[in-house]
Amino acid sequence: MRLLNQDPAVGEVRIQIESEDDLWHLYNVLEEGDLVSASTHRREEKKGDKIRAERAEKRRMTLGIRVEKIEFSDFDIRLRVLGTIEEGPQDIGQHHTLNFETGETLSIRKECWRQSQLDRIQRAVSDSKRPKVVFVAMDQDDATVAVMRQFGVRELATIRSMRSGKQYQDKDEGDYFGEIISKIAGVAEEGTPIVVLGPGFAKEQLMEDGRARIPDLFRHAYSYHTGQSGMQGINEMMKRGLGTDVLRDSRVAMEVKLVERVLEEIAKDGPVAYGPKEVSDASAAGAVETLLVLDSLLREKDFDRIIRDVEAQGGDVVVVSEQHDSGRELESITGLAAILRYKV
Repeated sequence: MRLLNQDPAVGEVRIQIESEDDLWHLYNVLEEGDLVSASTHRREEKKGDKIRAERAEKRRMTLGIRVEKIEFSDFDIRLRVLGTIEEGPQDIGQHHTLNFETGETLSIRKECWRQSQLDRIQRAVSDSKRPKVVFVAMDQDDATVAVMRQFGVRELATIRSMRSGKQYQDKDEGDYFGEIISKIAGVAEEGTPIVVLGPGFAKEQLMEDGRARIPDLFRHAYSYHTGQSGMQGINEMMKRGLGTDVLRDSRVAMEVKLVERVLEEIAKDGPVAYGPKEVSDASAAGAVETLLVLDSLLREKDFDRIIRDVEAQGGDVVVVSEQHDSGRELESITGLAAILRYKV
C-alpha cells in the first residue's frame, strides 16, 4: 500500500492499492458510513423519442459513495464497496458499487479515525516492502503449493505424484517434481524465499531438481523437516518456530507464535488474560505485555481505549488475522487476549 496523502483537518486519507494484501487491509479499515471516492464506470440513462430509454455506454468518472456494505472474497481476492452516490457528476442518491483492484487509488473520509485503523494503514505500507514466501509442503505422494500473504497463508494447488493406482503407468516421479517446479515458477519471482518442507526425502529431491532446472529461482530455497505435509505441515512449521531465518519478518509467523504462547500460558495457568473484562482489568492494572486482538473483532467493536492504555504502558499491540488457523484459535477464546507481565 502507498499512502498518497493524509489530511487530518477533513479526516481524509488517500491511498494507492499496490497488492492483493492491501485489499484485505482496506476491508478491515472501511466501515459503514465512510465516504469513499474513486474512479469508476457508470452508465447514464438517456431518454430519446422512443418509448424505452436508451442505454448509454458506460463512461469513467469519479464518484464518492456513502458506504453501506463492504464485501471481501478471499477466494479470488476481491473487494467491493456498496453505497449511495453522494459526490459526483450524476445520479446523486442512487446506489453504486466500487470494485477495487491492484493499482487503483481511492480516498477514505471518516468523521473519526480510530488509532487502530491508522495503525493498520501504516502497517500495510510497511509490510508491502517485505517479500512474500512460497511454501511447498510435500511427501512422495502429494505436494501442496501455498503462498504467504500479509493476512495468512493461502493454498494455491495440490499436485499428486500418482505413484500408485491405475495412472501409475502414465506418470513417473520426474513428472511429479516437474509439475511442482512449474507451479513454483508461476508464482515466485527471483529473490522470493521458497520453503520446501515435509517428512521423508522427497523434499531434498525437489530442491536438487529445482536448482538444476531454475538455479536463479531456487537460490533462495530452504528445506525443513516436519512430521506432516500439506497445510498441516506449514502450520506445524510456524508453530514450532522453524525457518526463523526466512520467516522472521513474516507477520503471519509472528501472529502464530504469539497465539501459541497464549494457549500455552492458559494451559499452565500462567500470566495471561482473555475476554473483554479480564483483558480490560489487566490493562487497567498496567500488566499487559502484549495485547492480541482479532481483526474481525476490531471491525465490530471499538477497543481503542484498551489499545491506547496498553501502548501508554509500554506494551505491544498485535492485530491477528482471522484468515489463518491461529486466528481461528484466538477467535475460539473470544478474539481478545493478553500476555501479561505478571498474573493479575
